[in-house]
Amino acid sequence: MKVSVGLHRYAIEDWEETTRLALEAERLGVDSLWTAEAWAHDAATPLAYLAAKTTRLKLGTGIMQVGTRTPALVAMTAMTLDSMSGGRFLLGLGTSGPQVIEGWHGNPFDRPIQRTREIIEICRRIFQGETLAYEGQLYTLPLPGGEGKALRPGAPPTPNLKIYVASLGPRNLRMTGELADGWLGTSFLPETAETFIGPIREGARAAGRSLAELDLQAGGTVWFTDDPERAAEALKPGLAFSLGAMGSQQHNFYNDAYRRQGFADEAREVQRLWLSGHRDEARRRVPTELVLSTNLIGDEETVRARLRDYRDAGITTFRAGLRGTTLDERLETLGRVIGLVEALNREGAPASAPGQR
Repeated sequence: MKVSVGLHRYAIEDWEETTRLALEAERLGVDSLWTAEAWAHDAATPLAYLAAKTTRLKLGTGIMQVGTRTPALVAMTAMTLDSMSGGRFLLGLGTSGPQVIEGWHGNPFDRPIQRTREIIEICRRIFQGETLAYEGQLYTLPLPGGEGKALRPGAPPTPNLKIYVASLGPRNLRMTGELADGWLGTSFLPETAETFIGPIREGARAAGRSLAELDLQAGGTVWFTDDPERAAEALKPGLAFSLGAMGSQQHNFYNDAYRRQGFADEAREVQRLWLSGHRDEARRRVPTELVLSTNLIGDEETVRARLRDYRDAGITTFRAGLRGTTLDERLETLGRVIGLVEALNREGAPASAPGQR
């Protein structure tokens, strides 16, 4: 199992601190670092900066929002970052949601899974260096009836550039298994891993692929503490925000994911309270069990056992959320996580990890 980290703050202001995090992650043996975008800084530009500061660390967009760029621009950005980083770039795509796509970008949130599919297919053609001609349900290139013509990429081909998809719903998960090189998972409980990995496996098999060809990433906040109940209370506001605010009443993919994993009543109630303006009550209603199940909280033995649960569920890259009020504290947490994962790797995986069957 490998380890990845994310820059979780959407608006990064301290670039010296961000650089130090990337350099220390690289030194410690982290496999990849991922940048997000919501309605602050974009996901791609920070990676261009960090590509110049690092030498081995893989750099991924986690995620670049589909529906905000043309497929060709997605491919051009990816190929540029891949060239600048010496082949270390990973293209992570995700649908986002209607509040961002329609409210911030002013674009319709229209058939997001089909849009993701077509963007991946078009990017693959561009990465291969093919002359671009494509006819899909959402994109037709060149545009019919216009003056455009099919063009061949001017940049060198990048056929090995990996594409990851952040997916939560069954249809999107199956598409991930069919087309992507990796999965960026959230809202994940190892005990209910099949909720996610099952559809990914189905998609892979339908495409004549093995699930083992995909890098499956998921994780949670790591908090070493002797008082896990108190730590869970501190994390409840963030989970309440995901359940209540990350989407509309009609479309909250995080809420839906928790419902499918056995927390349907709790997820609905937190969302109802949040949307009705009772946000403090919504935070209080987040089950402690859910916080402890989706994060790694406790002493070192507890965290080690939880990491083993992720590995045995089929996760191939653990996404470490680093708890700490300072960068030094977060880096100390990261170092301990790396040590525990290395120990797990030395002990060997089970003969047949459920997620890889």
